[in-house]
Amino acid sequence: MARVLIVEDDPLVRSAMAADLTKRSHAVRTAGSALDGIREVSHDPPDVIVLDLGLPDLDGGQALKMIRAITAAPVIVATARDEEAEIIRLLNDGADDYVVKPFSGEHLAARVAALLRRAGQAAAPVLDIRVAGLRLDLARREAQLDGRLLDLTRREFDLLAYLAARPGAVVSRRELLTEVWQQAYGDDQTIDVHVSWLRRKLGETAARPRYLHTVRGVGVMLDAPRDTLR
Repeated sequence: MARVLIVEDDPLVRSAMAADLTKRSHAVRTAGSALDGIREVSHDPPDVIVLDLGLPDLDGGQALKMIRAITAAPVIVATARDEEAEIIRLLNDGADDYVVKPFSGEHLAARVAALLRRAGQAAAPVLDIRVAGLRLDLARREAQLDGRLLDLTRREFDLLAYLAARPGAVVSRRELLTEVWQQAYGDDQTIDVHVSWLRRKLGETAARPRYLHTVRGVGVMLDAPRDTLR
């Protein structure tokens, strides 16, 4: 799964691309203008960007240069022109690949997969995560605490695994919605409820946390209990 940002002003095309890539297990965000897309990149850099060149607010080449100035994430440009000189100019301006309109969902998905392989995103995944007495077996989707198997729902396991893979790092609620729930927008209360359920199963409370820590106004962090760090 990769985080994909689609910058496309046509709502029908944008919706179709997002639906197809989401179906292929990618976490997709969208923007309808170049400036909105640049804001999205600045706020939460994606793994791959699909950039339409026919945007209403900025020239596509200019938008590409601005995006390239703030992220090294691969950019696929979507253009209605297939002249060789135009393609060469785009690649020289920082594009990593291109698709010529109209294109199929399968074509775009293949281009995204190829860029991810080139960027090293297809490396063998970590299947075993340990944080102090917490152990997660991602292949078997099992979680143990101090040798005791935890009874987790699918969403609880996904949330715990995502946080445990980033011990000591505060993860924003928006990132959790995008990566775990695969939604661009949602209710923060959903995350708070699932964190509360996880705390109960980990034998802790919000007042006396051990593994799960809420950072007010920022997000959630999973870290080893302090009594194990002495």
